[in-house]
Amino acid sequence: MEKYLDPAATEKTKSVKRRPWKRSLVELNGRADPNYRHYLSSLIINSYSKKGAFPHKYHVNGEPCQTHIGWFINGGLNDYSSAITRQGISSLEFDSKGVYLASVTKSGCLTVHDFDNIRSPDSKEDEGKQLLHISTSQQIDVVRWNLTNQDEIACTSMRSSEIHIFDIGYISSEPVEVLRKRPNITVHGLNVHKGFSDIAFSSDDNSRLLASDTSGVINIWDRRVSDVPCLELTTNSTGLLNSIKLSGDNEIVFGASKQGSIFIWDLRGGRSLSTFRNHKEEYHSPLITVKLALELEKISSLKAQSNIVPKEIHSIDIDPSCPYQLAFHLDDGWSGILDTNKLQVTHIHCPPPPWLDEPNDFADLSYLRRPCWLPINSIYAVGSLSSDGLYLLDFYPDFTSSCHVDYNEEVQSGAKATIRPRQNRHLPLSESVTACVSHPFDGTIVAGTKLSSLLVISQ
Repeated sequence: MEKYLDPAATEKTKSVKRRPWKRSLVELNGRADPNYRHYLSSLIINSYSKKGAFPHKYHVNGEPCQTHIGWFINGGLNDYSSAITRQGISSLEFDSKGVYLASVTKSGCLTVHDFDNIRSPDSKEDEGKQLLHISTSQQIDVVRWNLTNQDEIACTSMRSSEIHIFDIGYISSEPVEVLRKRPNITVHGLNVHKGFSDIAFSSDDNSRLLASDTSGVINIWDRRVSDVPCLELTTNSTGLLNSIKLSGDNEIVFGASKQGSIFIWDLRGGRSLSTFRNHKEEYHSPLITVKLALELEKISSLKAQSNIVPKEIHSIDIDPSCPYQLAFHLDDGWSGILDTNKLQVTHIHCPPPPWLDEPNDFADLSYLRRPCWLPINSIYAVGSLSSDGLYLLDFYPDFTSSCHVDYNEEVQSGAKATIRPRQNRHLPLSESVTACVSHPFDGTIVAGTKLSSLLVISQ
């Protein structure tokens, strides 16, 4: 009988060991390996594209609004050298559920959009469905939602000493509340320093609001007590604070200055929170001051190629995927990460300077570029300074990130072929980006431009 058997079948087969399928491990273990999550970030970065553009051609009481008039004067052309200075989107923010999108322009328009009207590729925004459109006579530089009361939004300007709070439940162009600075008394009499650059709401207290001003102070209001600040965080200088951020536990405040320093305050400070419930004016100096230029000089590879000098910080923001990563964006287009645990710069992205492409005189005007984090995978979106486009940067908290200061390209190129190399991406757009924000759940990016348009960018 043996002669009728297949000899190959009688031989002992050799087992072939294969690498386990990563997706199966996620489904079986219920968690993703960090390398796999980082691998997904490269897929996410490459999946984004522009889906729609919505110019600010809106009306108020039947007449073109101020922003529309500014766009019309410029001819609707992408010509920044001839554009008026008070034009463009200065700030954007979603509410916590991603249902509404608030935007403000340099010309003085506050608009609240229903995001469903502009999110699909074939959608055309219906001006009649806007939740709110207020055309003021003053420049507006920042807008923020109240984290504990999503009916309230606050906006202000570096040319105003007031913060206006609007309730979207009321159809009114008048604010429901106005917060003011505490006037300063000098030897020459009453002197009011004008201007607020950024706003932050507490996530656990409906009445607490913070705002940085043009004299280097963070003002904190308890709205139950007074319309003037009850606490001031000082920087021991009169330099402008461009951006502030409150930590997730509402205990640490970060501030970024025009002189290139990041200040850190601890609101606990050995005191009780009764500070916010009395009329006594108190001052607190920063707990820590980090000069970014000194930290950047410690990166030997960067110092060998660039002349490190103090640069203005336009924006700071905390990574929602990794709370110890504080992103910063500089006036020359550089972006990076300050590790708030080690107080070290761990990531840096240095795009080509604008003059390598073509002169762009409009880039030096009074615009504070406001990048944003995507809700997952530590991806940072920032408008390009030198071209019409958006950078999607891999700021994953590991040395395998191509932006990490310890990234070794030779080592990573010799890694296993199953791991795709991590790369940043420049996404060309039709207009130059001044501010952007990402949807809190699906990661759709809305970019505001210098011509006051909204560009929708999604996967």
